[in-house]
Amino acid sequence: MRRSFFAVLLLFVLSPLALAQKEPSRTAAKDGRVAARLPRAALAAMESISAERMRAHVKFLADDLLEGRGTGARGGDLAALYIATQFELDGLQPAGDHGTWFQKVPLVGITTQPESTFTLLPDQGPPMPLKLGDDYVTTDERQEAVGDIDAPIVFVGYGIRAPEYKWNDFKDADLKGKVLLMLVSEPPSDDPAFFKGKALTYYGRWTYKYEEAARRGALGVILIHKTEMASYGWEVVRNSWSGEKSYLRGGDEPHLRAAGWVQLAVARRLLAASGLDLDQLLQQANSRDFQPIPLRARLAAHLVSRIRTFESSNVVGLLPGSDPARKDQALMYTAHYDHLGIGPAVDGDRIYNGADDNATGCAILLELARAYASAAERPPRSILFASVTAEEQGLLGSQYLGQHPPLPAARLALDLNFDDVQPLGEPEEVEVVGAERTTFYPVVEHTARTFRLEIVPDSNPSAGYYYRSDHFSLARVGVPAFSLNEGDKFQGHPREWGDQQHKQFTAKHYHQPSDEYRPEMDFTADAALARFGFALGWKAASLPGLIQWQPGDEFEAARKASQASAGGRP
Repeated sequence: MRRSFFAVLLLFVLSPLALAQKEPSRTAAKDGRVAARLPRAALAAMESISAERMRAHVKFLADDLLEGRGTGARGGDLAALYIATQFELDGLQPAGDHGTWFQKVPLVGITTQPESTFTLLPDQGPPMPLKLGDDYVTTDERQEAVGDIDAPIVFVGYGIRAPEYKWNDFKDADLKGKVLLMLVSEPPSDDPAFFKGKALTYYGRWTYKYEEAARRGALGVILIHKTEMASYGWEVVRNSWSGEKSYLRGGDEPHLRAAGWVQLAVARRLLAASGLDLDQLLQQANSRDFQPIPLRARLAAHLVSRIRTFESSNVVGLLPGSDPARKDQALMYTAHYDHLGIGPAVDGDRIYNGADDNATGCAILLELARAYASAAERPPRSILFASVTAEEQGLLGSQYLGQHPPLPAARLALDLNFDDVQPLGEPEEVEVVGAERTTFYPVVEHTARTFRLEIVPDSNPSAGYYYRSDHFSLARVGVPAFSLNEGDKFQGHPREWGDQQHKQFTAKHYHQPSDEYRPEMDFTADAALARFGFALGWKAASLPGLIQWQPGDEFEAARKASQASAGGRP
């Protein structure tokens, strides 16, 4: 936000008094740049956060030169080098492998080739050959160049087993060697005690469904795409799956021969050929009494894949803390730098630049690193800055970071993540989904009030964003973690305007080549979120003890386990 000359004059003349107050002074700008209980050096550093520096970072990271920052591609490596260079210029210490800025992430890339075939074979009626990209997408998770399937298909509802909700779509069915047709998402509910009501849990994510099916010995999974249930259209599925899909190398967990999706119309035709109605099955699948339904159909597939092993990198920098007793603990900031690279052409454009998703988060991370490093004093705990790779491939970079953190997970106070913070102007609301699950939430509430930001619930809880961004990987190993983002209300606009902007981005630009840098972008929003995140991070790094999950939270056990393995002394 641009301040008047008078406001700037007051800031410099009266700042020693104003910045020492516990509540915002009269000189505080409307974006809440003065936060309570921060030392003067921290406030001064926070004030230096610049929307225009963020614009410059986004403009470069989203340039065609970086070719969409694909994982393991030239453009992605350029982005990682750029971020490491910025960390070095700031004066951070490298916290990657062997004293470098880079934590190498071992990956294998799988690209389904056009000569692959995927045919549904009803017992009665003609075969249904499907067209790759238009009708279906799939990946051979077993990482073999050629694989064949000839297996019966079983409809298993949502494909979920959740004992805590007394839910089991599989019952006692023998699914070994079968192909499972299943719904995306999870049973709808308004009851917070049942699959958390309107908020999607991890059970609704496609990653869980593939993992659970593989554990049961299934040969393949076909997810039925329905826009309202997936929270995005088929073009997002097609664009995300048409290129190379990456997986972490190593591990002995089971994998599927075919992990895929089909269009809704394809599923409807397949079920009709078995004498079943999809709409009726949708209703049946919402009951605990649902039983798996063998279809009178098989899948015949010949999968040809290009396989390559490679390494990508998380970029990790460290600012050591000032307290000898707490500097071996850290607050972490994360943002992914990868996007989809070069993919299917849309209106003649094949470069998926990823300006909003997630050059914006990288710009915030870089400004936070610069601001912290410029502060005249440091917080008690250390600060880690991690820009991670392969988020678009299934949170792989952050998963590897969580499994191999620069400091033990028991010593990480909190992870604050930034992902797709759209440059839309002055925010008056903030979303901190997941913060309420931690003991840090009262601090978040107080800080938001200080910043004149209203905390609002997730505007689209059924999309399950908590399980779709990199903070989730840290939460899985016990680290309290959540993302910061804007709400729908922006200064000078009704809330409906912000809601329209976010929906328009999802419908027209999300995972599309049109997610590009535009000169009219207003990075005031990103600067405001960076300042808010700065204040939260400094406070978390200054607390006497480490932040915990609320009792009974799904990640509490992982936190306790990590701290127990550290001998109870994180």
